Amino acid sequence: MAEVGLLAPDARVELIEGEIIDMAPIGIHHTSVVDRLTKWLISAVADEAIVRVQGSFRLSGFTEPQPDVILLEPREDFYWSRFATGDDTLLVIEVSDSTFRYDRRIKAPLYARYGIPEYWIVEIEGARLHFLRGLADGRYTDVSVVSTPGITAIPGLDGKSIDLSKLLTP
Repeated sequence: MAEVGLLAPDARVELIEGEIIDMAPIGIHHTSVVDRLTKWLISAVADEAIVRVQGSFRLSGFTEPQPDVILLEPREDFYWSRFATGDDTLLVIEVSDSTFRYDRRIKAPLYARYGIPEYWIVEIEGARLHFLRGLADGRYTDVSVVSTPGITAIPGLDGKSIDLSKLLTP
């Protein structure tokens, strides 16, 4: 829409089930968490996945969310020739500074419905990490919340893990 002039090129919006949703401003803690996750994931996955930061992916013709971090199947063209889709996605991470309720109530069912295998929500205000896994019938069946995350397996990449123990600390 920005390409054809319907939205400002720098508009912070995403398309969710046909609705244009304004995205919350990014705060300092949010930025720090995204930077940490980016550094750690890039180091952990090397060439076995693509780490996309605050970029979109297409779930349908009416849904193109823009999560904070997406872990994608690798492609030599880095998705130059087509949009990344839910089928290409290993993990979606949302960092929630002021959007936890939305990320949990709207985005979690949305991602599950479109087959995203794993979804993490970093809840900054509550200093917790929510893991949503185990897709069955379009919903996550394995949901856990931790306040002291540790070494965590990276979905879709056997033997790869990330140490999240310093994710929620200054």
